[in-house]
Amino acid sequence: MNGGTPEAGASVLAAFQQGLSETGYIEDQNVAIEYRWAESKYDRLPGMAVDLVRRQVTVIAATTTPAALAAKAATATIPIIFETAGDPIKLGLVASLNRPGRNITGVTQLSSELVSKRLGLLHDLIPTATIIALLVNPTDPRAETQTSDMQKAAHALGLQIHVLNASTEGEINTAFANLAQLRAGALLVGTGELFRRRPEQLAALAAQQGMPVIYQYREFVAAGGLISYGASLTDAYRLAGVYTGRILKGAKPADLPVMQPTKFELVINQFAAY
Repeated sequence: MNGGTPEAGASVLAAFQQGLSETGYIEDQNVAIEYRWAESKYDRLPGMAVDLVRRQVTVIAATTTPAALAAKAATATIPIIFETAGDPIKLGLVASLNRPGRNITGVTQLSSELVSKRLGLLHDLIPTATIIALLVNPTDPRAETQTSDMQKAAHALGLQIHVLNASTEGEINTAFANLAQLRAGALLVGTGELFRRRPEQLAALAAQQGMPVIYQYREFVAAGGLISYGASLTDAYRLAGVYTGRILKGAKPADLPVMQPTKFELVINQFAAY
């Protein structure tokens, strides 16, 4: 169950399937997968989760934060494996990383918690930019935490922050159009499926505006963006696949600590930098 689309999720789905195969499970050979894609319409997720519970699936792999929250609300018995960019404790998914408890565990990229680090990198790269914009999706459950963390980090660096909200493709265009009147010298793109599946749009808008932008994943830089910093998204999905396979083999979520990234990628597009 995922908050995005099958088209945008193709690469991470392949990584998830790789993780499953590492535990001995191959789709359509010895395991069946019921796919649910919300296409960034998060209000669909609770119904999708309830439907999966009704079908009595063996395990729910909820591979975005909104999907994980919907799955947790739908069942306290069916095992849930999540993949999230946020802090699963702050999100209320688990009580502890080492002892998640009950029927849920998974993988966190800690991407939301790296907002302040990305701001520091952006400040080092563009030290003359004293006004920074933050683009968030207000319908994403991590938006409030990202905004709060960004404001604290900006205060420590003596920077001014403007928060831009976008929950649709059109609103992303509008947000970029507002950058000039805000006199923003740089932009930080927040986490969320809405942005993750539009790297080409975001990179193109940044180029049109001549705006330095930092993102969370290397895929944005590959699409023409300037800089990214964060954990590997594909590796996080692979690990979620591994944990799903372990559940299928009989492991209990309460016995599987939440996995965290040990490596972080700093990727700079040297062509966009000039």
